[in-house]
Amino acid sequence: MTQPIDRRLQTRSPANARAVLVAPGIEMACVIVDTSAGGLKVRTDRQLSLPARVTIVDVAAGLAIEADVAWRKGAEAGLTLKGQSALRGLVPSRLLPAREAWIRAGGR
Repeated sequence: MTQPIDRRLQTRSPANARAVLVAPGIEMACVIVDTSAGGLKVRTDRQLSLPARVTIVDVAAGLAIEADVAWRKGAEAGLTLKGQSALRGLVPSRLLPAREAWIRAGGR
């Protein structure tokens, strides 16, 4: 049996981090499966159509990770990183839904 070809340019690191996927009209728990310098892979508990841009809230790290959806297969999605911001303290207005989701998920 052959291994699938890894097309990433950067090395991926396993993460297994609890997160929340936030987009207009969507707020759902997910898991950050792995990360690389340019992106991350998330797994949701169900298949869902996603918009082109989402925000992933890393609950433990208190980060809002803005990303573009690069691919979607079943309950997993590959994301291209566009930027990240801390959710502690003041946040830009575009990140208020992410901050509120972080607080509801137990962030402090």
